[in-house]
Amino acid sequence: MRVNLPNTITVVRIALAPLVPLLMFQESALLRLAAFGVFTVAALSDLWDGYLARSRGETTDFGKVADPIADKLLLAVVLVPVWWITTRHAGLGGLPLFGGVPLWVVVVLLGREVLITGVRVFAARRGVVLAAAQVGKHKAFTQSLFLGGGIMWVAYRTAVLEEGWTGGFWAFWDRFHAWWVVTFLVVSVLLTVYSMIVYLLSFRSEWPFADEAGAGREEDRTAEETVS
Repeated sequence: MRVNLPNTITVVRIALAPLVPLLMFQESALLRLAAFGVFTVAALSDLWDGYLARSRGETTDFGKVADPIADKLLLAVVLVPVWWITTRHAGLGGLPLFGGVPLWVVVVLLGREVLITGVRVFAARRGVVLAAAQVGKHKAFTQSLFLGGGIMWVAYRTAVLEEGWTGGFWAFWDRFHAWWVVTFLVVSVLLTVYSMIVYLLSFRSEWPFADEAGAGREEDRTAEETVS
């Protein structure tokens, strides 16, 4: 039996996801750096399995379900540790503007996924398939840059404490890295909200309850014309 490579990669990504928080919660720069490596492999595999599925003609119902689950799982298992560590461990040093990753960022990023997933499930039960918008891919890309930067920030600041790095280069890198995380935090939040609005507005005419309402209005107009 031929192995479906894209689905295998998706399953591997799901299996790798729990390793990220496991490594991040270890107070070791090396292990937190390993968490960044695992996250990078998992994030890149998302691009790879999609390309392979299309190019090899191996798109399956399992892949359509498992791939978004893997993406949301990776988002959750990385975002929550980054939020927790940057807000609860002041000794690592704070990020510009926020100090640590704010809780509302966690709520916005995860809340968007819960909402859109709920809409998709509701629509699917009514026989309507809601495709992903292009802006959603941009959102996912900027989230990866933010989360990857966040993991590296935790690993880097842990190494600073362990090794006592000082000097002009490290001062520059500290500022650059911190602003990288904050910049893509802001961009990813804006794109997350924007993609949610675009998604809902673009497909509101396809929502089952909108169709039903439109059908109801058409019936009312037909009845009025008959009576008149």
